[in-house]
This record gives sequence, C-alpha cells and structure tokens, in this order.
Amino acid sequence: MIKKWLEIIFDHKVSLRERMFRLVTGISMVALIFILILGRYTGNLFLLAGSLIYMYIVAKISIQKEAINAGATATVILLLVLFPVVFFTGGGIYGGVPEWFVLCFIYISVTLEGRRKPLFFLLCIAETLICYYIAYHYPELLIPTTTAQAYFDSVRSVILAGVLTSVLLLFQNHLYEVENKLTIQQKKEIEELNQAENHFFSSMSHEIRTPINTIIGLNEMILRGDISDDIAENARNIQGASKMLLTLINDILDLSKIKSGKMEIVNTSYETGELFSEIVNMIWIKAREKGLEFRLQVDPSMPSMLCGDEVRIKQVLVNLLNNAVKYTKEGSVTLSVRCERVGVNRVRVWYSVEDTGLGVKKENIPYIFDAFKRVDEKKNRHIEGTGLGLSIVKQLVELMNGEISVNSVYMNGSTFLVTLEQDIMNEKELGTFTLTSRTKVHEGAQYQRTFEAPDAHLLVVDDNEMNLLVVSKLLSDTKIHIDTASSAAECLKLTQYQHYDCILMDHLMPEMDGIECLHALHAQPGGLCQDVPVIALTANAGSDNQQLYRKEGFSGYLAKPISGALLEAAVLSILPKELVHLSEVASQSEIGKDVLIFEQAKRISLMVTTDSVCDLPESLRKEFGIKICPYYICTEQGRFLDNSELMAEELLSHIAEGNEGNSHPPEVEDYEKFFARRLNEAQNVIHITMAKHVSEGYHNAVEAAKSFENVTVIDSGHLSSSMGLSVLYAAYMAEHHASKDEIIKTVKKLRRYISSAFIIDSTHMMCRAGQISRKIQIMCDALLLHPVIVLRKSRMAVGSMEMGSFNHVIKGYIKKVLLHPGAIDRRILFITYAGMDDKSLQYIQELVRQYCPFERVYLQKASSAIACNCGPGSFGLLFMRKNDALITYSDAGK
Repeated sequence: MIKKWLEIIFDHKVSLRERMFRLVTGISMVALIFILILGRYTGNLFLLAGSLIYMYIVAKISIQKEAINAGATATVILLLVLFPVVFFTGGGIYGGVPEWFVLCFIYISVTLEGRRKPLFFLLCIAETLICYYIAYHYPELLIPTTTAQAYFDSVRSVILAGVLTSVLLLFQNHLYEVENKLTIQQKKEIEELNQAENHFFSSMSHEIRTPINTIIGLNEMILRGDISDDIAENARNIQGASKMLLTLINDILDLSKIKSGKMEIVNTSYETGELFSEIVNMIWIKAREKGLEFRLQVDPSMPSMLCGDEVRIKQVLVNLLNNAVKYTKEGSVTLSVRCERVGVNRVRVWYSVEDTGLGVKKENIPYIFDAFKRVDEKKNRHIEGTGLGLSIVKQLVELMNGEISVNSVYMNGSTFLVTLEQDIMNEKELGTFTLTSRTKVHEGAQYQRTFEAPDAHLLVVDDNEMNLLVVSKLLSDTKIHIDTASSAAECLKLTQYQHYDCILMDHLMPEMDGIECLHALHAQPGGLCQDVPVIALTANAGSDNQQLYRKEGFSGYLAKPISGALLEAAVLSILPKELVHLSEVASQSEIGKDVLIFEQAKRISLMVTTDSVCDLPESLRKEFGIKICPYYICTEQGRFLDNSELMAEELLSHIAEGNEGNSHPPEVEDYEKFFARRLNEAQNVIHITMAKHVSEGYHNAVEAAKSFENVTVIDSGHLSSSMGLSVLYAAYMAEHHASKDEIIKTVKKLRRYISSAFIIDSTHMMCRAGQISRKIQIMCDALLLHPVIVLRKSRMAVGSMEMGSFNHVIKGYIKKVLLHPGAIDRRILFITYAGMDDKSLQYIQELVRQYCPFERVYLQKASSAIACNCGPGSFGLLFMRKNDALITYSDAGK
C-alpha cells in the first residue's frame, strides 16, 4: 500500500495538485499518531483511530471524484477540531502540542485553493489565540503534567515536527524539480517541433516556388508571342492564379517566421514617392477591374526620404488595400497618408485605408486580426483568401513598434488606421502626389526588350533543368550568350576556361550548394571569374536570406518566381556598361529600381567619420569623404542640430539676449543610427571624437559601437579644429589605403603633436556652461584676465592668463603659441573663431605671418556647440608640431 502510494506521488502523469494532496495528507496522518498520544486522556486513542479512518475515507473519495479542494477542506476542519482537544489534554504550552499547530498552517497553505485558503488561515490563527487565551486565564482546564514529562513531550514534538516538515519540503522540492525537468524537456520538444515546422514551411516554399517559376516564366513567353485573344486571356488567368498561389505561400512563410520569432525588421532609407508609386501600380488596376474608384491622398509635407522597413510597410499597405478591394462591391477605396513631427529627425506617419464595402459586425471586430478566422463566413464565402492577411498585418505593425486599429459600421465600410514612427533621411518635402501622375497602365501592354548585349556572356547555374530553360527563354531577346550548368562542379569547370560577365546561381543544390560554389569560385586557382558579380537566383525567399546572401558575398538577390522584366533589370544592373545597348524603353524608364542589387560590392573598405564639433571646412570634408554626426543645441525653443539647423551667429545672438543655449552630444541611439547608415557605404568605420573628459560624446559613441563588429571609436584628445586635424590625417591615410590598425595607431600618436590653445575674450559663456565657477568669472572681469585654454591628456586646462584689453593680449598670445617656429609643421593652420569681425581676423592673420608663415591658412567659424561654450571674441591657433615619421607618411599628399 505504501509502495503504491509512493509510486502515485512520483507519477508525473498524475496532476501535481493530487500528488501534493496525497503527500500532505499522508504526512498529516503520521503526525496525528504522535499528536494524539501527547494527550493524557484515554479517549484520545479512540479519537486517533476515528480520525485516521476519517482522513483515509475523505482522501479516497475526494481523489475519486476529483474534488481535491472539498477533501482538503474536510481534513482541515478535522484538524481544527482535534488540536484544541489535544492542547488541553496534553498540558497546554507545557506539553508538546503547540509545535504541531504549525502543521495545520502548512496543510492549509499547500492543499486549499481560492477564498477558502485565507478564510481557514484566519480561523487557524483565531483558534490558536483562543487556546492560548483560555490556557492563560483558566489554567484549571488543562490536564496537569510534570516538568520532566513536559520537556520530553516538547523535545519529541520539535524533532518529529521538524522531521515531518523537512520530509514534506524534500518531497515537494523533488516533485518541483521533476516537473521543471519535464517542462524544460517539453519546451525543448516544442522548440524542435517549431524548427521542424519552420523547416517544413521553408522547404515547401522552396519546392512550390520552383514549379511556379516554370509556370510563370513559360506563361510569360506565351504572352510575348503573337497569340489569339482567347489564348491571351487564358494565359493571363494562369498568370493571375500563379501570383495568387505565390501570395498564399508568402503569407504562410511569413506567419511561420513571426510565430518562431525569426521575422526581422530591416530598417533602410527609402523614397516615400517610390513606395506610394509601387503601391498605386499594384492596386489601382484591381480596383478599376471591379468598377471601384481608387483615391489617393498624401500629405504634401511628407519627407521625401524616410528610414524604415520599406518591404514590410509595403506588405502591410498592400494587404490592407487588397482586402479593401476584395470586400467592396461598389463605391471606392481610399489610401490616405499624413505625418507629424515628433522630434528633430523623426515623424509619426498615419496610413489610413478606407472602403465602402461590407464592413464588420461590432461583435466580430475583436477577432478580425485572428489567423485563419474569417468573420461573417456566410456573406464572404465567395471571396478568395485564407484569412492570414490581417493577422500578418497586425503582427508586422507590432514588430515595427507601430499600432493598428479598425473602425467599421456593418454594411457601410471599414477604415484601417496604421501608425508608425520613422526617422527622416531627407528633409525635402514630397509635395503634391497625385494618382494620375503615378499610375502606369499595364493591361494589354506588350513585352518590350530593355537592352541588347550580344557580346556579353552569362552563366546560369541551377540543378533544375526547367529553371535553366525558363531563364534562357526570358533572356533570349537580349541576345546575351547564355551557358547553363546543372551543378556547382560543372560551374567551376566552365569558369576555368571561359570568362563570364555575370553569373546567376541557385542556392540549394546537391553535393555543393550555391554559397560553397561562390566561395570556391572566388578562390579558384587560375579561374577566369574570380571577380565576376554573382546574383543569387533562388526560391529560398525571405529577408533573413537576403542578409545571408549579402554576407556571403553575392552581388545581388532575386527570388523565384522571377518575371522577365525583373530578370532583365537585374542583369542590366550588373553587366559592364560598354557591353550593353539600351533600347528606347529602357532609356525612358527607371530600370533596376526594383532589383535588390547589394551595395556591398560598391562599399569602400574604410571610412573615417567624426562629430560636428570637428570644425572642418566643408570643402575638406567633401574632398576626403568625411561624414559628420551632429551635436545638439538646446534652447527654450527646442533642440536643434549643430550647424545645420542652428548656426553659431544665431545662437550667440540668442544667448546675448539673456536666453539659454547649451550643447549636448548625440545619444547612444543617434550614434547607432549614424553608424548603421555609414556601414551601408563602408565595410569598416573609424569614428574620431572630442576629448573624452570634455564631452560625453566619446562614451556614447563607444557604447553604440558595441552593436557593430566593424566600428572603432577613437578619442582624439582634442576639440574643435585641432580634433579636425586628427580627422584629416586619418581620412588621408584611409584614402591612401592604410590599414585600420595603422590609422588607429597614428591618430593616438597625433595627440602629442597637435597644438590646442584657445584664448577667451569673456568668461561669461564658460561660467554658464559650468566650465569655471562664478567667482573666477567675476575675478577675470575685474582684472581684465583672459584665460588660454589648452588640452592635456584629454582634459581642458588653463594654460596661462593674459591681462589687459583683448586686442592687447592677442599679440602676446600669438607670440607665445608660435614661439618656436622651427618645431612647427607649417603646412596647415586653422584660425578657428567665434563671433569675431573681419578686421580682427585680418589683424590675427598679419601677426601669424610675422611670427610663422603657413602654407595654407583656414579661417574657420566654430560650430554652434563650440561657440556656446567659449563665447564671442574667442579664437585659437590650431596646428601640428613636427614629427618626422608623420611628415614622411603624408608628404605625398602635401
């Protein structure tokens, strides 16, 4: 019986609640044997026998009837009745009974559920207090016990109660450990099942796309020919059905990716006009075919370029518009877009899709975004679809941190509203965007060749013979010489003896797949196609696969099934221009804008970037391709970008009127976005910042760089144009193909050879910026003191104090800075200033020529972020001191 009882407790197939009830009830029955013996009353033995029988019957019935809570309640009532009896017959607090009151609390905590648990907990507390109260005020009601007997009962109770409680806890811990292991195992099995499901969907997608590619490709060849109207209509129906099947596959694949958490949002810059044009071209013909009016309303203030996941935004809007067209019998479908600024470089965009269709019943609106569920099946049974579209739309919007809502009146149409926040990439407004200016008529359009390339050679690699046939036929009118290879081995054999201008390669091939073949092609000894662009033409669709192909070194990516126009556009974008003869239709259209040709092949190896506080002339920044991350200027009117939205003169005038104005470095998120954009243009980025102890810019940039493997942040140890000198030197080295390590080493070495010394006219701005105390500022004003600020070990320090009128001390400052002209590198000097007139600048230049003439002198206005800290009338002479190793390296670029 005990063995069977233990087997049930450890059987995970039995519910955890039942097992815990069995365990605690069994321990309570053992405890009663010891508790009732404590009473000095013979009747306790009868109580013991009756209680054990009662508890056994209650436990058995409650388990059979699955009424655990009722059985536990009956047992607790028994315990609450027994404990006072034993308490008074066992000598009260002088016996060993009080320790057993704890058992009642444990039983209640483990077995009861719902409102009964706190109720009986309070009853147990009340009973304990009443027993103690009566024993204290009416000791004559207790059966007396000797001191020796009391000590014996107490120690026995403590030990037994401790042992039984420990056994309970050990069993409980064991049960939870077993359950936890089972949970982990089940979670692992679920994950494996999800992986198997995702693999199945991916494989099915690949397997289904391959024959669809053949159907769509060969069907397009039929449409290109001179055929009768009946055959053309049949071919167009085949084309429509194929695309519908392809949409279904894409929806199922997207849903599986979202469920598994593998759907990634890839934010890139895109043109809003192009996005709306593509959506219009996909929807307005469908609306016209149903006799619906398609309206487009776009906010003219919409920025012309934003940063977001263009593919997913398009998918969301097209899904909503397709739904609107499907469920609307007559009337109109309207796409409205408006935006609102929510930050310096950020907008909130509202996309509204409104129709005059069936609408949704009020009770069905909560279920409208559920997968596979179609509301009002009776009225919508004639409408094609799976019910996946809106579910995917909602999940995609949430992945992009947006919101979607629906307003609908049954039989009077619906309005779906999507809200997304995106970064502004180009402030230029989109302007008037009309439907008539953006639509393109497709229906009945005849195929027109976009180019010819009779001298070009193309290799197509695919293990499916029908795919090879489709590509060859679709490109036949371009007169390209096309060779085919049905395996990677055959591809490598052909490229050993024949040069190709472009290669289209499948990914999933037996023995050696497309990625392995690409790597072998690049490393092929004596191969003639090591540097030839290779486009992945594969049924392995998805944004994550796009990233895979980009990373592995493909020049582009095309998903099957592929249209002839898109295939021609892809090949055209890769072929050498001298081999291509464009047709008139190609010259007049924007061929290639829909083709995903990776920019990786066009990215430079290394880019040097910096912050707007580098104070470099725009001409030098453009010459060396130096990209700038702007600091912020904060005033009562808001936050502005340094130099682009608020110039130094405007800021100084604003502060002179008694207003606030201070600088802030870019936040970590700003640097992350900046680095991400730069890595679209370069494989590696070296970012040079202001001295790390002067600004938080360095620390924010370092934190942001942790998100990227190929971004290095360096502390210049300087600020303003002296920091700019480091940037120029690094950019020059990058332009002349120096390695990343060489540049980093040189920039760190330059800290010792760059002269940073600024003289301040008035210390008021420095005081407001917290650089000096109010007392020092008052003393400088009273004694006509002008501090000379220098940079030492990335910290600002006062190098000296000049006394007198500012015009008087300028000469002494210049003389001291240029004291040893023989040690000065005279190739370049920056006179960087804030709020100075032309006459003062001319005077400074004349003094510089007297003491140490330079080959090139730049008069550079300080950025707003620098000017608001030093104030008007301040300037610095910034140059490099001689170092033979550094001079030797850059002599060629003098």
